[in-house]
Amino acid sequence: MPYEGEYAHYQPLKRIVESERVQQLLRRSRPLDPSAVMERATPKAPPAAGSTLPFLVLAIDGSHAEVDVRNGYPGAKVGYCSVASVILNLAEVERLDVDRPVNPIDFRRTEDPSSDACALPGCNVITRDHVSAKDSFREALFDLLHDAIVDEEDNTRLLATYQALLAHKPAGTIACPYTHLDCDREVSIGANLGTCPCERRKPLFPTDALRIHERFNDDSGSNGEAFGLVMTIWERLLMIHLLRCFEQRNWLDRLNTIAFFLDGPLAIFGPPAWLSAAISRELQRLNTAIRARTGSDLIIVGIEKSGNFVAHFEEIDKREDGSPHFQPGSYFLPTDSYIKERIIFSDSTKQYGADTYFGRKFFYKTKSGARIVANVPFLTPEQDSLASEDPSAFPQFGTVCALLDKLVTSRFPNALGPIVSAHAQASIPLHLGQKVLKQLAQALMRQRGQ
Repeated sequence: MPYEGEYAHYQPLKRIVESERVQQLLRRSRPLDPSAVMERATPKAPPAAGSTLPFLVLAIDGSHAEVDVRNGYPGAKVGYCSVASVILNLAEVERLDVDRPVNPIDFRRTEDPSSDACALPGCNVITRDHVSAKDSFREALFDLLHDAIVDEEDNTRLLATYQALLAHKPAGTIACPYTHLDCDREVSIGANLGTCPCERRKPLFPTDALRIHERFNDDSGSNGEAFGLVMTIWERLLMIHLLRCFEQRNWLDRLNTIAFFLDGPLAIFGPPAWLSAAISRELQRLNTAIRARTGSDLIIVGIEKSGNFVAHFEEIDKREDGSPHFQPGSYFLPTDSYIKERIIFSDSTKQYGADTYFGRKFFYKTKSGARIVANVPFLTPEQDSLASEDPSAFPQFGTVCALLDKLVTSRFPNALGPIVSAHAQASIPLHLGQKVLKQLAQALMRQRGQ
């Protein structure tokens, strides 16, 4: 490990890259022909959008940070996680867009932000009567879901949505979270508080089923991975929670006027990956009811801002003569074989992302030229396939592309305005305590009154 502020200089790095050992490794690696990639990716024009676009867009994004604290122990840290949502009134944006330039004050009124945050124990921070920082973290994670109330009118807790998803988890056991107390038992985690069957009778939390504590460092180092997993799960639970609240209020017929945008892929990685299949199952249940009421599917989109797929899209959009391969307003739907051969090599017979994704990726170049890597969810069993480049299995695909055209912003390269705004709110939570469901209800009532 380097000393603080110590970095390698250019020449040592250059020597490493050009060393014989590195070159031998590269010679043994699988080569990829760039021209073959270009031939395989065939951009197409998307299907036509629906007759009317949603007039509300709800974007959800999160942020997490780790800070040093003073509690008498060296290296003590606390994690800070926040999740924000921004409701964009797309109908109002279009009305203002008729008369350019738009007054910035009027434009800001088209966005209604909300955010919430929590502090989580990190390394060397021990709370209450616990004997380790890991146990303190486990209880704080449970408290986060237990205390988070999105719907002010019926006090529905985020924990209720998690418990509904936990019911979809395959039966099984996990290693007891108290291995540091020499408990070597396998325990079952239920929907409610329980206790370890050993003589200590230590508490077991429903959130232990996520097994995020397995990635927690008790006595040294960063817990950025654990805090990142908390943030990702919080974002996705919030979306499912809002949909379930609409169902409880008998508002499912209004969901065809709202599009949901999430930062990141429609996936969950690491120990809590089982939650991905549970979310997919719940989305399919909800979508069946919504389709029966409205005749159309939910619109949910995940947006990837970085990673291998973003880098690949940038690479294949450049021809040898420098001209773009994708024309504005064109898409490409990578298949399972394309992904495994050209993006993330694999010879597995299992579908890419089968254990982690509840949606499918696609590339879209907006009419303004922005490159967007997006995900659409599997809302029916038939959609849960990467076999075809044909998007006809996704009835809302054309509408999603039309929304991407409208939401792209010039504030950052290849970015969407609502996601940028939600990230700003998550990073600097100025509206703590505001409740997103109440804001949605008010926006819907205002629109119905027009």
